[in-house]
Amino acid sequence: MANIAVQRIKREFKEVLKSEETSKNQIKVDLVDENFTELRGEIAGPPDTPYEGGRYQLEIKIPETYPFNPPKVRFITKIWHPNISSVTGAICLDILKDQWAAAMTLRTVLLSLQALLAAAEPDDPQDAVVANQNAVIVALSSKSWAVETATELLLSN
Repeated sequence: MANIAVQRIKREFKEVLKSEETSKNQIKVDLVDENFTELRGEIAGPPDTPYEGGRYQLEIKIPETYPFNPPKVRFITKIWHPNISSVTGAICLDILKDQWAAAMTLRTVLLSLQALLAAAEPDDPQDAVVANQNAVIVALSSKSWAVETATELLLSN
């Protein structure tokens, strides 16, 4: 990886570790390899959403051209969301594609993904099946995927 990318990602990695969101257990990032090209992210499900209480693992791959091109990010944790593939974990989010700016950081990516969970964009779906379902079914499916068993969901209602 180019030296500029390595230095930048090291700085951003430290920024996430020292962030208020990390201290509140809302976001997290870990190294997968020692050369900072692959990271493991984690975001907490936002409050007052079907994802609340869930912890969502992310695969983050840093390209050679970082920060001029976005990181490649996908959900490892299964999730039921119109902008996230329920099969591959691929994410439909403009800042991970054509709206990326070099001023953005790992922290802004993690926080943007957390915001996406709170405010889906069903008009720009990654998963058409999920996007076409009504809100109640999506909420119930999301909740059951985020907790250990569907029984817990039924018992809590």
